[in-house]
Amino acid sequence: MLPAMPPAHPFDDDKLKEECGVFGVIGMTDAANFVALGLHALQHRGQEAGGIVSHDPEEGFNSARRFGYVRDNFTSQKLMETLPGPLAIGHVRYSTAGSKGAVIRDVQPFFGEFSMGGAAIAHNGNITNANALRKELIDRGSIFQSSSDSECIIHLMARSLQRNIPERMEDALRRVEGAFSIVAMTRTKMMGVRDPLGVRPLVLGQLGDGWVLSSETCALDIIGAQFVRDIEPGEMVVISKTGVESHYPFRPVPSRFCIFEHVYFSRPDSILGGRSVYETRRQIGVELARENPVDADLVCPVPDSGTPAAIGFSQESGIPYAMGIIRNQYMGRTFIEPTEHIRNMGVRLKLNVNRALIKGKRVILVDDSVVRGTTSRKIKDMILDAGAAEVHFRIASPPTAWPCFYGVDTPQRDKLLAATMTEDQMRDHLAVDSLKFISLDGLYRAVGEAKGRNNECPQYCDACFSGEYPVAPSDMIEKGFEMEAAQ
Repeated sequence: MLPAMPPAHPFDDDKLKEECGVFGVIGMTDAANFVALGLHALQHRGQEAGGIVSHDPEEGFNSARRFGYVRDNFTSQKLMETLPGPLAIGHVRYSTAGSKGAVIRDVQPFFGEFSMGGAAIAHNGNITNANALRKELIDRGSIFQSSSDSECIIHLMARSLQRNIPERMEDALRRVEGAFSIVAMTRTKMMGVRDPLGVRPLVLGQLGDGWVLSSETCALDIIGAQFVRDIEPGEMVVISKTGVESHYPFRPVPSRFCIFEHVYFSRPDSILGGRSVYETRRQIGVELARENPVDADLVCPVPDSGTPAAIGFSQESGIPYAMGIIRNQYMGRTFIEPTEHIRNMGVRLKLNVNRALIKGKRVILVDDSVVRGTTSRKIKDMILDAGAAEVHFRIASPPTAWPCFYGVDTPQRDKLLAATMTEDQMRDHLAVDSLKFISLDGLYRAVGEAKGRNNECPQYCDACFSGEYPVAPSDMIEKGFEMEAAQ
């Protein structure tokens, strides 16, 4: 068993973990090579492991699943030659359900043989009734190979009585609760599906005569594909040599796209729902400055996720923007930490304060979120050690007070700082001169809702801030989780 991958963010132990990323290509020679490039662009969505399944008319299905970064595994010509064919799908993983260790059987895409042929599936999201489905399927004779919730879909498809694989997938997904954006393939077709709420992203692109499905538009850019459109909430597309067919197998419900995709998860060069992620994050900084002004000398981002919001805060406030914290881009997975003293220096190995800039200054630090608060305390200490006169935190999201059950690895609620403390108590706990979060209304304005949040029917899933879950997390409720904010 290999160790899990190190965090991509310098303080990822105190960040909400991205879910997963999916990517697929049909109609291109050596499609797996394009998938590898797409997964590389989606690496921020999952650094633990990755996998690719391809199909070739002569050689059939082939797969490769590996721990670690895409660049360390799927750039080998020898490996890529084992994945021939004009059709391939791939997945990068951070485990949000199932085993938290590095277990190769949990690495997607998953593959199954059906009476009408084989199929592979890659899933981004989380099935909130997976425990109940798994128990039912095992009681009926299914044998699971992984601990992943996604494998339930394969078993539901196997038990479906529908006549072909796309129809079996529709049938299976009607039993599933929660969030899912799926890329799947048969011998001749590629499929993409979003759950009725559209919680997780999925887009369609075109590359010459071929078609592409991706979690984000930034992965289309890396292979030179043209963005066509978002897959709509509740839509299933079936792509073959005859083109793209669209189906709507689910009962329509109001969309609830994950608002944290705009705040942190997606790459800033992606487009979500027609909006630039970078521009949205910059506008979050603008709203944050309007809501929570403070007299200071410098606005500094916590790299790298706080950068666009810090730029917006600086532009709106008129306070100079500065790179007060420098990130070491070469902090790698194999760095040797031989002594306890060296291990305790880990923070400084990843980030360093620009002392000449910070000394004697009143500093505004802009970060995307506060989860446990351990990151904020370490960074505050570094800034003060460098001689800062004052430290003010401005956070580009509302207080994270509730766990996510839709494909994001979140600490238990009692480990979330905002679940147990008021804003003033958090300020005292972090020992900073001031601490302010953008309001939920301010966040909605930044993503394009001019009047802020509509409490009767919010356009986004904001459960991690509000506690209002659009789909009841059945498995967690059975374990005793109380949705008190939604009652």
